[in-house]
Amino acid sequence: MEIFGSLQSLGIEGGTFVMFAMLLALLVSGIPLAYVTLLVALIFALGWFGPMVVPLITSRVYSFVSSFVFVSVPMFVLMAAILDRSGIARDLFDAMKLLAGRLRGGVAVQTIAVAVILAAMSGIIGGEIVLLGLVALPQMLRLGYDKHLAIGVVCAGGALGTMVPPSIVLIIYGLTANVSVGDLFTAAFLPGLMLASFYVVYVLIRAHLNPAIAPVQEGPPVAMAEKIRLLKGLILPLMVVTGVLGSIYAGIASVTEASAVGVAGVMLSTIVRGEFTLSLLKGAALQTLRTVGMIVWIGIGASALVGVFNLMGGIKFVSDLITGMSDNPTIILLFMMLILFILGMFLDWVGIALLTMPIFVPIITSLGYDPVWFGVLFCMNMQVSFLSPPFGPAAFYLKSVAPPDISLATIFRALVPFIGMQILALAMLILFPAIAWH
Repeated sequence: MEIFGSLQSLGIEGGTFVMFAMLLALLVSGIPLAYVTLLVALIFALGWFGPMVVPLITSRVYSFVSSFVFVSVPMFVLMAAILDRSGIARDLFDAMKLLAGRLRGGVAVQTIAVAVILAAMSGIIGGEIVLLGLVALPQMLRLGYDKHLAIGVVCAGGALGTMVPPSIVLIIYGLTANVSVGDLFTAAFLPGLMLASFYVVYVLIRAHLNPAIAPVQEGPPVAMAEKIRLLKGLILPLMVVTGVLGSIYAGIASVTEASAVGVAGVMLSTIVRGEFTLSLLKGAALQTLRTVGMIVWIGIGASALVGVFNLMGGIKFVSDLITGMSDNPTIILLFMMLILFILGMFLDWVGIALLTMPIFVPIITSLGYDPVWFGVLFCMNMQVSFLSPPFGPAAFYLKSVAPPDISLATIFRALVPFIGMQILALAMLILFPAIAWH
């Protein structure tokens, strides 16, 4: 205990510096974020206050994991896991051929449309990118699409699960910022579609300026019987989307209840399609446990760390530091966006939300900004983090299923224009807050 006893003598400035230096050093060593935050929280709890403070920290952790809204997270993850194992996404992609038709760049537009529907079904990013990487990428490459355009469309489209409700990023933000998840879903809907439309316009302009990068699909016209067969692939996914989002927006169900409706809808879809088996359900359940286990452990570690930091007076110290840098609220907001952007290059979005939002949201509220609107800004910022090097998860998800000749460097190069569009969408949201209407 003598080693820890000197911590309080550092003062809040020195304590904050040592805490973040310790976090950085442990993360660089390769220890998972959940364990790093828990370890640092324990060291500072004992060193700053002594053993008596530990029950206070555990009560904070309990209040996070026992939230009723949190139940929706495993539900949406389970939806995505079942989707991964069914043929729903492949049939959906085939059905969207009717939308693309003989449009130049049509298959890329079709991929973005499928990405939006998949995002509205589950809100999970990793599974969506892998699905599109298996279904859409080979087809675009076979048709002679420029590989950079094809890669960018798959990664950026797959990452739309961050923005389009029912996004798990929005749910975790709602929990940490103590704002209505239903309001967040309403506010994020239009910005999510706006970003998807940016991608579509970009594809169409690029294809018009350079027809060689997006050849028109050749072949005879689709027969009416085939059109009807393909359209059947749209019915079940659209029914699930309507069931989940419709029940939330109509006020019939809460987010948690709607997530259960979604799981029931996806399971029913697999039964109707004759794909449901016990091994499918077991595989989906195990994948859900792995994903949600990671989110819960990061949540426990981050909640403990923020709790200790708050007791030390650290949150007030950092708040004063940020608000003291300028009298202009816009400058403070942009500075926060820069911090989130930099953190997004190195940390998982769950950790970023749980570590920064307890500090940022009270500042945002005190400046007179809407915390729901800020939540949409946060999600748009996390869009960028999914694509940006060196640790952009979207690139690694795609690399796991991409052809061997596509390197990580190629993937990151392909993502640059899409990162530019995400930053443009973020700027639009800051300039025109009414886009995130709720």
